[in-house]
Amino acid sequence: MASTKDAFEFQEFEEAGNLLEGNRDAVTISIEDEGSKPEKQPKRAAAYSPGGNDEDPLASDDRTELLSGQKKSVPFWTFEYYQQFFDIETHHVKERIIGSVRPWPVKNFIHVYLRRNPDLYGPFWICTTLVFAIAISGNISNFLVHLGKPNYKYTPEFRKVTIAATAIFSYAWLVPLALWGTLLWRNNKILSLVSYSFMEIVCVYGYSLAIYIPAVVLWILPYEWLRWCSIVGALCLSGSVLLMTFWPAVRDDHPKIMISILSTIALLNVLLAVGCKAYFFSKPEPALEAGISTAAEAIKTST
Repeated sequence: MASTKDAFEFQEFEEAGNLLEGNRDAVTISIEDEGSKPEKQPKRAAAYSPGGNDEDPLASDDRTELLSGQKKSVPFWTFEYYQQFFDIETHHVKERIIGSVRPWPVKNFIHVYLRRNPDLYGPFWICTTLVFAIAISGNISNFLVHLGKPNYKYTPEFRKVTIAATAIFSYAWLVPLALWGTLLWRNNKILSLVSYSFMEIVCVYGYSLAIYIPAVVLWILPYEWLRWCSIVGALCLSGSVLLMTFWPAVRDDHPKIMISILSTIALLNVLLAVGCKAYFFSKPEPALEAGISTAAEAIKTST
């Protein structure tokens, strides 16, 4: 149906002409200027169009919360607390591993690579890989050393996995715990010191062990000079990452305290590397030869 007259259509009234004739200096605004309407309406349509660049208010609030550094606080004994430390992209783990094997004097590992976002995914798998690398390489090295001896019979030593796991994970967790407590104690004494969280320290120690994985693989070859060269190289890289990372946290402290903390960090790192080399890659006596000598002694005593 078509109507001849729309009730909502704008109409001219006779009073408007009379008012304009009575006051020639009055300022008038014409509503018939349609040139201004198309300029405003497309902007509103673009602002509220579903397919445009408009963002969900809830998503914007979440992004604002993340950018501001505010995270939901949960108790540390819950699974949700540790779940956040395994939520990390693969390329971030790769960057942190590369940064741990390429220390640079002006780069602090925590400030450059962690950026207040530590993870446990990388340190966990680095420690696990290092445990099996030490155990497997130790067994292969022992086999190669005694290969060709008539009285030697190879028997895999699975207990090395347990011992290696105890040593590596104790170093990666207990040492950061002690260091975190020490830095927290010194930070309460001197407020100007830089403070690191426990998870940041654990993350640094975990990634600092990455360089030992290729070094341990080289220990398979029965050459002592090659083993010691790889130990020295791994110690220099791993120790440099640790010392340069924790140097800002102790440089303003008392000189004796500073030297004691840094020396302890370096000494424990050396003990881990040398201890693993001495225990897992030594030259144990063949079990068969020990059994033969024991049997020979028993025969002599019986006669």
